[in-house]
Amino acid sequence: MSGRFPIEDVSPVVACGRYPAKAVVDELVPVSARAYREGHDALGCNVVWHGPDGVTRPFTRMRPGEPGQDRWHATIRPDAVGEWTFTVEAFQDPYLTWQNAVTKKVAAGQGAAELANDLAEGVRVLTAALGLVPAGDVGRVEAAVAALGDKEADLARRVAPALDLADLLWAHPVRELVTTGTPHRLWVDRPRALFSAWYEFFPRSEGAIPATVDAPARSGTFVTALDRLPGVAAMGFDVLYLPPIHPIGRVNRKGRNNALTAGPDDVGSPWAIGAAEGGHDAIHPDLGTPEDFREFVAAAAEQGLEVAMDLALQCAPDHPWVTEHPEWFTTRADGSIAYAENPPKKYQDIYPVNFDNDPDGIRAEVLRVVRHWIGEGIRIFRVDNPHTKPFDFWHWLIAEVKRTDPDVLFLAEAFTRPAIMHGLGKIGFTQSYTYFTWRTTAAEMREYCEELVASADWMRPNFWPNTPDILHESLQHGGPPMFKIRAVLAALLSPSWGMYAGFELFEHVARPGAEEYLDNEKYELRPRDWAGAQAHGRSLAPFVATLNRVRREHPALHRLRNLVFHDIDNPTLLCWSKHDPDTGDTVIVVCSFDSHTVQWGNTTLDMPALGFDWHERFTVHDELTGAGYEWGQRNAVRLDPYLQPAHVLTVRRPPAPPTPEPAGAEPAELTVADVPDELSGGTAPTTPAPEDGQPATPTGTGPAVARPTTARRTGKGSRRAGRPTTGSTPTDPASKDARWTS
Repeated sequence: MSGRFPIEDVSPVVACGRYPAKAVVDELVPVSARAYREGHDALGCNVVWHGPDGVTRPFTRMRPGEPGQDRWHATIRPDAVGEWTFTVEAFQDPYLTWQNAVTKKVAAGQGAAELANDLAEGVRVLTAALGLVPAGDVGRVEAAVAALGDKEADLARRVAPALDLADLLWAHPVRELVTTGTPHRLWVDRPRALFSAWYEFFPRSEGAIPATVDAPARSGTFVTALDRLPGVAAMGFDVLYLPPIHPIGRVNRKGRNNALTAGPDDVGSPWAIGAAEGGHDAIHPDLGTPEDFREFVAAAAEQGLEVAMDLALQCAPDHPWVTEHPEWFTTRADGSIAYAENPPKKYQDIYPVNFDNDPDGIRAEVLRVVRHWIGEGIRIFRVDNPHTKPFDFWHWLIAEVKRTDPDVLFLAEAFTRPAIMHGLGKIGFTQSYTYFTWRTTAAEMREYCEELVASADWMRPNFWPNTPDILHESLQHGGPPMFKIRAVLAALLSPSWGMYAGFELFEHVARPGAEEYLDNEKYELRPRDWAGAQAHGRSLAPFVATLNRVRREHPALHRLRNLVFHDIDNPTLLCWSKHDPDTGDTVIVVCSFDSHTVQWGNTTLDMPALGFDWHERFTVHDELTGAGYEWGQRNAVRLDPYLQPAHVLTVRRPPAPPTPEPAGAEPAELTVADVPDELSGGTAPTTPAPEDGQPATPTGTGPAVARPTTARRTGKGSRRAGRPTTGSTPTDPASKDARWTS
């Protein structure tokens, strides 16, 4: 150790400080540490933090945690993109030491003569405080100093003004024997790094004309894809993700449904990048020109959509790199270049790059490509299979990009082992795909989300119900209600979520024996009648728009760290909440995992996690149905998947009672009842310092158990979710009468 007091186990720290922890602008970042001292004198702790501009922010006072654990907590709120540093300091707090001693001695009946030295010590401490408190409070401190020295006054009047300074001297403490800990790094991204809604579509399918006996197929273009932008924006998405837009190789091109032989009209996989027309810095001529692309990006921005590009570091056999830099690939014993394999799957149309052959040359070229697209207005990259490339390469590349463009974001498309997914987050990836798709029970989902919350300092999840490669069997067989269920879970559990085009049309037919779409859009054009589907009630777009509207309007849903699960006695149901301590905004969700039958359950809410006391009652508004209910700690719910498979409840807080004007009475005689409660290491004031906006600590909950409910068991089914106050249950496209189309 170094310094007067031990400072240990600081958080957030990633990989022992090798990599910075993550946050976004205006996020409340919890900081904690273990600090202690010898004897009974009071210890204080604070956080000192510096922004990317090098300016030191006002220190943030830390509060003691659970008594006896010597753990201290605070929150900081970074306000700019870039690398921050924070340091925990421990110090001797003479005011808290004095306050603790005096209140105990007065309570024990000691008089002014016995407290003579204590009164003199109080004068010393408060005199030191005169230079620390704001100018407007100097008079209060001077009055307290004068009172302590007034030998004509009784003891209560002498010490009361000094004891009344607890809040002031908590925010502006006298610090002695200051010990400074090790600085730690915090990388702060723009808010979209944590809170975003992604939509993926293939521009070549928008406005495409399939082949007929009389004419070949005609690809959609960036110009024809402009017509789809208003529909995507109307659903409330803010990131438009495009698969690779580069020329597609002709050598070993795959046909429909991944067939080994392509027909004359087969367009090939966009991930087989490169042909005679160019490579990773070129645009497929069927999509249009670079000017068309720029106009597309600008038009998307006008709709509130930021375009994200795919970064897939692999090549078709006819990519220019193959002829210009054959050393960048792996040569087999027979002299051929190795194509990609994931046995027993073969990808003959793709050559992986060997990053161990000429690493300097490959790094320089990839950095050039990324900066080329940054120059074209792209600030988000979805990285294809990053876990198949060296981790030191990604660490270097992301750091180089952020050195000049700190607002650029990288999403890792890595479905692989947990350690690798977490490792990619640690070395710099902004967001990550997850195992969300394969968590299909309430217990699995809760356990997985709790793991993600515990990893929030380095891994930000992005939940996707489907991708062009993944059509889970739950969507294949669950019917329209399952599409709603997976959308609710993805959109309201994670601050970032996304869906691939066709999800809103309930596309669910899989290639036999595979967990992927039949007639996969990776290998063919798939124009869709978006307007017709919505006009005939066969679109989930209005429901998705509602979810994204709720997400935008409620700041509680913009964060991950505040996710709290609540007990519910039906294992088919999942209950969770998010609470924003700044605004008091609170959202409670109860979602069924059963898309076929009605499910009942009784909730037992962790009321402090919602910002309430255990006995309080409040009104909730269901954002899906418009109904209102009166809720408390225990509530009964009924979810019919053919109406709505979830409650999305926004909390309406009762108005605070008016605060009575204080009576102007003179100080009363000090009694034991006036002595503040004692905390570990000293007494913290009851009013938090302005900079300490620490959120309510999520309370851990055990497995769901049966609980009694206070809701009535009689009346109509709508009463099962509490006492309805307004609204009704409307019909929607996912009702029993809706068509379940192939």
